[in-house]
Amino acid sequence: MDLVILSEARRLPSHTFYAVAKRVIDVVLCLLALPFALVVGLLCAAAIYLESGRPVLFIQPRVGQGGRIFDMYKFRSLRLGLDDAEHRRFMRAFVRGEQLSNERGRRAHKPFTDTQVTRVGRVLRKTSLDELPQLINILRGQMSWVGPRPNVPWEVAEYHLWHHERLEVLPGLTGLAQARGRSGLTFEAIVRYDLEYVARASLALDLKIMYWTVRSIVLRDGAL
Repeated sequence: MDLVILSEARRLPSHTFYAVAKRVIDVVLCLLALPFALVVGLLCAAAIYLESGRPVLFIQPRVGQGGRIFDMYKFRSLRLGLDDAEHRRFMRAFVRGEQLSNERGRRAHKPFTDTQVTRVGRVLRKTSLDELPQLINILRGQMSWVGPRPNVPWEVAEYHLWHHERLEVLPGLTGLAQARGRSGLTFEAIVRYDLEYVARASLALDLKIMYWTVRSIVLRDGAL
C-alpha cells in the first residue's frame, strides 16, 4: 500500500504572510464568535450541570504542533465515573487500522454506547457544541480554526511513522477530514486527508473547509 509522504517542496508554506494572516483570522473569528459563544456556552454548561452536575468541562491532554502537549477543552458529554479502559483499547485499535464492531456486531468508529453518553451530551455531540470551549485553545495559539484534529498522547503512541506528518501544523477545531467524512472515516483516511491539507494549505482552503463543516453540521452528518 502506498503511503502519503510529503516532499519538502509540498510542505505547508511557512512564509510570514500565511502564518500571520491565519493567526489574525483565528483571533478575529474568535472575537466575533465570542458573544454567541458566551450565551450558548452558558446554556450548555447549565444543561450539563442540571442533568449530571460538575464538572461541566472535560479537559484532556492532546498532542499539538511539533508534538507539544496542551490541555484541550470540551463540554462534558459522558456520564461521570466511567472506566475508560475500553475506550482506550478501542481507540488504539482504531489508530492501528484494526476492524472493530460495536455491541450489535456492526462496524463501529466510536466505542461509546447510548448509556455512556448523557442526554445533553448527545445533543452537544450532534451539533458539535461540545467543541465550543476550544475557542479558548484557539485564542491561546494552541489550536487553529482549521487543521488536523488533535489526538491524545496514548493514541499518538500508536502512530505509524508517516502519521506524524500531521503534527507539522497547528491542530484545528475542524479539518479537511471532518468536512469530507466526519465520524465515518477510518484513521488512515483521516490522516490522508490531513496530509492533503498540509500539502495544500491556504487561506482559501481554510475558508472552504469552514463552509463545508458548517454544511455538514446542518445536514446532521455525524459528529466531529
